[in-house]
Order: sequence, then structure tokens, then C-alpha cells
Amino acid sequence: MHDQHGYYLEDLEIGMSESFAKVISESDVNMFAEISGDNNPVHINEEYAKQTAFGGRIAHGMFSAALISAVAGTRLPGPGCIYLDQQIKFKAPVRIGDTARATVTVTDINVRRKRVTCRTDVHVGEKLVATGEATFMVDPRPA
Repeated sequence: MHDQHGYYLEDLEIGMSESFAKVISESDVNMFAEISGDNNPVHINEEYAKQTAFGGRIAHGMFSAALISAVAGTRLPGPGCIYLDQQIKFKAPVRIGDTARATVTVTDINVRRKRVTCRTDVHVGEKLVATGEATFMVDPRPA
């Protein structure tokens, strides 16, 4: 990584990986609902959520995706990369108080197209809660 730029295309290698972990607070879930406009009661109303299959409030699935974005935009590929696409499957809920860890791992580098494909996983402890694949546009090193 470099000053205000993340990895350049030439610096990346298949298998490189970075992570970011965050304890999910009630405030985080409430703020995410406010910012996103997703006020589904399973996220913001404990009484309602207790009656669902989850038995209580859960974080928004896209909150997990936002943690992946935090890794991509700040660590790998890092500042300067452009998020082009994301495929994601939500496997299990993230609950208030959980520590969610997002990991981005380089799986393919297309130098000609300046594209980097990464596996994107989110875990709570050892449990995989979200998994997918993302593509980023990454700058080559300036001449």
C-alpha cells in the first residue's frame, strides 16, 4: 500500500487477503436503518423480531456487505480501487453484540482489463454468515 493510494495492480497477488472486524451495536443497526431507509421491523423492533424465526433483532444483510466495502476501500485493494460488482449470499443472521469479520481475498487478476476478482466472506466467530465474489477496477502503477 502507498500513501493515499491502495495497492496498484502490479502489487497484487492471488491469495492476498485482508480483514476488518466490528462489534455490531444497537446504535449501528439503528443508524444503518436511518441511513438506508430500511426500517424492516426485524431490524429495529425487538418485540416484533422476537416473534420471527430469528427470535430477536438482526443486523441488515447489507450491513455485512458494507463491512466488505470497508475492507475493499481501505485495505485490499484499498484506496483508489473502484467497486464494480458484488455477488453475495447471506447464510446466517448477524445479531446485535456479534463481532462480524469481513475478509477480502484476491482470486484472479486480469491485467489487460485492470480487474481484480476477490472472494468476499463475513464470519461471526467461525460461522460463515455471508459469502460472495466482487470485482474491482485497480489502477496500474503510474509510469
